[in-house]
Amino acid sequence: MIALAQELRSRGHRITFLQVPDLESKVRSEGLNFSPIGMSTYQPGSLAETLKQLSQLSGLDSLRCSVDFCQQVTAAFCQDAPAALEAHGIEALLVDQLEPAGETVAEFLNIPFISVCCAQAIHRQADIPPFFTAWTYQNTWWARMRNRVAYHLLDRNSKAITAVLNHYRQQWQLPPKQGFSLSCSPLAQISQQPAAFDFPCSTLPAAFHYTGPLRQPSSQSVPFPFERLSGQPLIYASLGTLQGSKQELFYCIAAACDGLDVQLVLSYGGQINPAASELPGTPLVVDYAPQLEVIARASLTITHGGLN
Repeated sequence: MIALAQELRSRGHRITFLQVPDLESKVRSEGLNFSPIGMSTYQPGSLAETLKQLSQLSGLDSLRCSVDFCQQVTAAFCQDAPAALEAHGIEALLVDQLEPAGETVAEFLNIPFISVCCAQAIHRQADIPPFFTAWTYQNTWWARMRNRVAYHLLDRNSKAITAVLNHYRQQWQLPPKQGFSLSCSPLAQISQQPAAFDFPCSTLPAAFHYTGPLRQPSSQSVPFPFERLSGQPLIYASLGTLQGSKQELFYCIAAACDGLDVQLVLSYGGQINPAASELPGTPLVVDYAPQLEVIARASLTITHGGLN
C-alpha cells in the first residue's frame, strides 16, 4: 500500500494513512502523512503481539486470532475514521480488501473507494478454496461441498466482526451485512497477485484488475553483511514474518544445502532465535535482508509463497 501511495503522491495527490498507532513510524519514515485511529481503545504493541501469536498458530486457531484482532481494528475504524476523513478533507479511499470497515465508512460518507488486495486476492465462490486453507483447486461436487462448509465456518467465526460492522451500519442507516464481509469496490479492485498465481475464477467482476507487484524502492535501508558473501552460488531462503518462527523448516532447508558448493542465506523475518546457531552447515543467518537486492544475487530462492 505504501508503494501505491508513493506513486499517487508523485502524480500530485495528497496521501494520508489511517491506521493503528503501531504503524505510524513506518508510514512517516516513507514521507507520508499519518492519522492514528483507535487512540482511546487500542493498546500499543498489539499488532506485534498478534503477529507473534499468528506465527505460532495455524488453521482455525489462526483464523480466530485474526478475527479477534480485526474486530478491534474494525471498531476503531468505524468509530474514528469518519471524523478523521472529514478533518483531513479526504475525497477518496484506498481500502484493503480484507478491511470491511473501509467500505462501510465510504458508504456512510458517500465518497468513492477502491479495493486493494494487499494479500492474496479473495474470491468467495463454491469452487475456490477459502483463503485460510491449504486446499488445492478442484472443481468437483465434493470439493465444492467442502468449500461451502468451510465458508460457513468462516461466517460463524467472524460473527464478532459482523456484529461491530452492523452496529455502525444500523446507526448510519445502511443495510446490514451477512456473514464474513470484504470491501469490494464497484469502481476498481486491484490485486498485486499475478493472475497465474490465482485460482481459476469464472465470475471476476469487470472492475477487478491484476496489476502485478506494487513495489517502490524503500527510503529505509536494511542492514546486511554483504562483505560476508563468499562468491559461491547463493541460495536465499525466507519464510516471511508469520512463518519465521518455524525452526524445523529452516533446519530442513539448511540440512538440504549442507555439503553443497553454495552459500545459504536465511532470513528469519524478525524472529531469529538461539537455535539458529545449531543449524546444519554454516548458513548466513539474519533477522531481515534487503530482499530485492539479495534475490537479484541469488541462484535460487526458497520462499513460503507470500506476496512479498
